[in-house]
Amino acid sequence: MKILLIGSGAREDALAWALARSPSVAEIIATPGNPGIARHARLASVPAHDLAGLVALARSEAVDLVVVGPEGPLVDGLADALAAHGIATFGPDRAAARLEGSKSFTKDFCARHAIPTAAYAVFTDRLRAKGHLASLEPPFVLKADGLAAGKGVVIAETRREADEAIDRILDGVFGGTDTRLVIEEYMPGEEVSLFALCDGERAVLFGAAQDHKRAFDGDTGPNTGGMGAYAPAPVFTPQVAQQAMERIVLPTVRGMAAEGAPFRGVLFAGLMVTAEGPRLIEYNVRFGDPECQVLMRRFRGDLAALLMACARGDLRTADVSVDDFDPRPAVAVVMAANGYPGTVARGSEIVGLERAEQEADVVVFHAATRRLADGSLLADGGRVLTVSALGEDIADAVNRAYAAVDRIDWKGGFCRRDIAWRALAHRPS
Repeated sequence: MKILLIGSGAREDALAWALARSPSVAEIIATPGNPGIARHARLASVPAHDLAGLVALARSEAVDLVVVGPEGPLVDGLADALAAHGIATFGPDRAAARLEGSKSFTKDFCARHAIPTAAYAVFTDRLRAKGHLASLEPPFVLKADGLAAGKGVVIAETRREADEAIDRILDGVFGGTDTRLVIEEYMPGEEVSLFALCDGERAVLFGAAQDHKRAFDGDTGPNTGGMGAYAPAPVFTPQVAQQAMERIVLPTVRGMAAEGAPFRGVLFAGLMVTAEGPRLIEYNVRFGDPECQVLMRRFRGDLAALLMACARGDLRTADVSVDDFDPRPAVAVVMAANGYPGTVARGSEIVGLERAEQEADVVVFHAATRRLADGSLLADGGRVLTVSALGEDIADAVNRAYAAVDRIDWKGGFCRRDIAWRALAHRPS
């Protein structure tokens, strides 16, 4: 089949890498893409936010399937626009994408369908929001209601920090689609990211990973879009997986169908594993970044066939088994530009990616890079590269990933040096 891949980050590079290995794929077109994606796909120049342009491109290329990487086009209704022209899309329509597009919608949905999650309240008035804090104990969890590029969550340790976060969120500083605020109870436990493929009626567990949101070692510094990930995650035991599917994912798929918004695509459930079992933190309606990178490194089945089955609403004959995954663990280390997640300088040169990929079982995925006519590679954003590695065990994967990082000569960037520390702590002594 002929695939159109939407997006330009390391997630989309990982998807292109995996799709290029799918026996059912004849050609991949990607837009707008990046230099890494160009290794696997023919690039077009339509931006991911240009819905009309994306539809026109899909029609002119007569693609069989559109695979949407980022959440923005889905929340804006790209799948609806493509469906109007009979084009199959991996990704939910606008109504189903509200699971990510509005945190207040998801919280209300969970309440209607008895899905375990944190207690919450929604505010548009800052005085009422600040007054609500008096009924809670720190730390305080505050979330911008709309899309905020993975940065719209604040965990405040003090009332003063929480009050300041309320002001920033309701002032639209996080870039949300509106100025609503969700305040939640704090859930102690360990986080894990679950991914399930859905066809509107059924859901199949695709895998789980654990990421690192804080910018610096020791889980310090500001929240980011993600500084690294690993899979499998020791905390995601078979029991946790069964509970999460039975109590959270499947009720969500059934509930969305009952409410007239069947979900087709990948459902990304951010979970907190608590003493009472897994509870939902929030939903995303696309693969995570950098979780996608470790999932794709381990998956060795026909990805395109699975994504098409979701798009067609028929996962009955599609299955994901343990044999579809490399048994070895995968680790991904994000290399970000200095200053990230704040203001970064673009244009610093990156050298040595070929040397990095000479390390055994290492693949470097591009996120924000730009290649000049003379072949030189420049950083062009915040998160710039994801260095991924497979290993015989988690320690081996970590060592291979960082050995590859150390082969890259980039003065303008940094990375965390403790990716997968939780998994390493789970190892028997």
